[in-house]
Amino acid sequence: MLSILALPVLLVTDVPVDPDAPDARKLLLDELAKPDYAAARPTLIDRIAQAIQDWLQSFRAPEDGSVPNFFPLLVTLLIVGLIVAAFVIFGRPRLQRKSRASGALFSDSDDTRSAAELRASAQRAADAGDFVVAIEEMFRAVARQLAERTVVSVTPGTTAQEFAVRAGRAFPEHIDRLLRGARTFDGVRYLDEPGTREAFTEIAALERDIGTAKPARLDPVSAHGASL
Repeated sequence: MLSILALPVLLVTDVPVDPDAPDARKLLLDELAKPDYAAARPTLIDRIAQAIQDWLQSFRAPEDGSVPNFFPLLVTLLIVGLIVAAFVIFGRPRLQRKSRASGALFSDSDDTRSAAELRASAQRAADAGDFVVAIEEMFRAVARQLAERTVVSVTPGTTAQEFAVRAGRAFPEHIDRLLRGARTFDGVRYLDEPGTREAFTEIAALERDIGTAKPARLDPVSAHGASL
């Protein structure tokens, strides 16, 4: 392989004795662009491998017998350990939230409270300043009263979004409020979003308006669905 030291000799045999600065630079670049020089350059993989090797060698015991500095290695191991622990404890946040957001409106099949009971529970939570629970209970009251009126079928596996779509077919003038209420319900229950008095007031008003509205159509409601 050619050596950099041989470069002046090569240049002397191929170029004028005293080239000006631009010519000399061009000739040097042309020479370095030859395959022999390109093959001698370290690749990106070579540089990465060398950096890793240098890093590992930094943890070897010094030849003078002094204590090696293991602090960088300890910090690296601590960071890796914390990342692994976070994945084990919390899982993958985005996937976890997506799966949780598909949870049911009535997740407990034993929850057979009436619309009036759910409405009262929501109001108690609101009076106590717990608007997360207040929003959850009031939106459930919306769903329960429509099931009691045999307008919309609601079962323990029905999600808030599914209910909003079904109810929107029965009450098309309230479809936007129903969908907004379902998003609010999912947000506070499954995505850890804060509940607000304004959001609760909006769903409470929806519950009152739906209670006196005449449906445009009815869903087939089973006896089980009506009991919810």
